[in-house]
Amino acid sequence: MPLHLGVVGPLDDGRLRRCAGGRDVCRRVAGRVLAGLDHGFLIASTASWPSAKMWPVGWEALEQWGNDVVRIEPLTGGVGVNEVWSLRVNGHLAVGRLGRRGDADLAWETDLLRHLDRQGVVVPVPIPARDGRHFVNGLVVMTYVEGRSPETEADWRRVADTLRQLHRFTHGWPQRPGWRSSTDLLHAETGTRVDLGELPPEGVARCRAAWARLTGRTTCVVHGDPNPGNIRMTADRVAMIDWDESHVDVPDLDLALPHDAAGLGDDAYDVAAQARAAWEAAVCWDPSGTDQFAVNRLAEVRAV
Repeated sequence: MPLHLGVVGPLDDGRLRRCAGGRDVCRRVAGRVLAGLDHGFLIASTASWPSAKMWPVGWEALEQWGNDVVRIEPLTGGVGVNEVWSLRVNGHLAVGRLGRRGDADLAWETDLLRHLDRQGVVVPVPIPARDGRHFVNGLVVMTYVEGRSPETEADWRRVADTLRQLHRFTHGWPQRPGWRSSTDLLHAETGTRVDLGELPPEGVARCRAAWARLTGRTTCVVHGDPNPGNIRMTADRVAMIDWDESHVDVPDLDLALPHDAAGLGDDAYDVAAQARAAWEAAVCWDPSGTDQFAVNRLAEVRAV
């Protein structure tokens, strides 16, 4: 069996449980992983790793990345849309994400990440399998991105600059297959993870009023979830991880940041914050009304 370096506890943020990706726990486990590599612990564990027939369901695709791939530790506990594990691939720390997204969706995301990497934006870069594919049977293997979450107003200004880079480099990018933008939902009911028919009718009216304030604006790719757990900073750069909710939309959705770090000003910040709250409520809404994150976000959306 693989060597486990510790147990990552369950995430306590409702949205992070539902919307899986890189996550803050990746940063917490990294020190232990690298320490193990330094002392040869993980290398020693490979000899006892089971054959492909013994991989958990879905993870047998890891053999497409080589015979020495090791799953180290779960980063999301297997809840939500994806399972995410730290890996060792060709001797380097990496991240594997196994989900139910179709090939067209994963092609869109991996093409985007490779494009941003070529433009100099620091992102988790897809690591190709031995046959050159960037995903296999719903599994994507990506480079591990180190760093810390933003803490100060100056940190968030750097985050805003990085998000604006993303927006600038993706004008004219095609929509993620099956997704809708916030302004598309003024007239459409569904789009991938959004089904407005599941929200209370008065909640839908409030969300659409918030999105209507974005009508006519230029669109581009938005990250879609720039919360602190999806940001990795060092002294030299800012990186965004977890691109599971990225799609084409109005850039304002990414720019309702703490301290108004993007410098929107009061009125524009209110427009962006209301639109983002409406979007997050719609994306995470559970028809049972038990997702407290979504309930709280919908409550923040004012009637206009």
